[in-house]
Formats: sequence, C-alpha cells, structure tokens
Amino acid sequence: MNKGDLIDSVASAANMSKADAGRAVDAILGSVSSTLRSGGSVSLVGFGTFSVSARAARQGRNPQTGEPIQIAACNVAKFKAGKGLKDAVNSG
Repeated sequence: MNKGDLIDSVASAANMSKADAGRAVDAILGSVSSTLRSGGSVSLVGFGTFSVSARAARQGRNPQTGEPIQIAACNVAKFKAGKGLKDAVNSG
C-alpha cells in the first residue's frame, strides 16, 4: 500500500472525499514528523509508538574499495508495534 492507496482507504472508511482524506493523512504525517523532529515521541494506543533514537558516530568500510570511512552520528526514527497491531498481524 502506498500513500495514494492509504488515502483511498481512509476516504472510503470515513465516508469522505479523497481530497479531505488526503489533507487528513498529510496532517497526521506532518504532526508525527514535527513531533519526532523536536525529539518527542508519538504513542497510538493499540497501534504502536514512534520515537527518535540517537545513533553514535562509527567507523565503516567502503564496500567497493574496503577503505575505512567515518560515518557521522545521526538521529533515526524508530517504530515499536503495540499489542493490538501485533495481534492483528498474527491472527490470520
């Protein structure tokens, strides 16, 4: 499923136009992104939790040459599935 499919699904499930569903999906994704950007987390009970984790700088290797390279520290988004989502995935 891609974003367009998600918008179609939301529009039909909520009995709304595709334009309204598109704005709703964009608003949700924007809110999650801005919360993670500011270092917060988003918990959706029964679905899961989006959070930010710091990844330390480390030494890596260029796969083509084998030459060592320095990989910079960065923040990464993480998702931990909730019980409701785990149960839904494993029930079928």
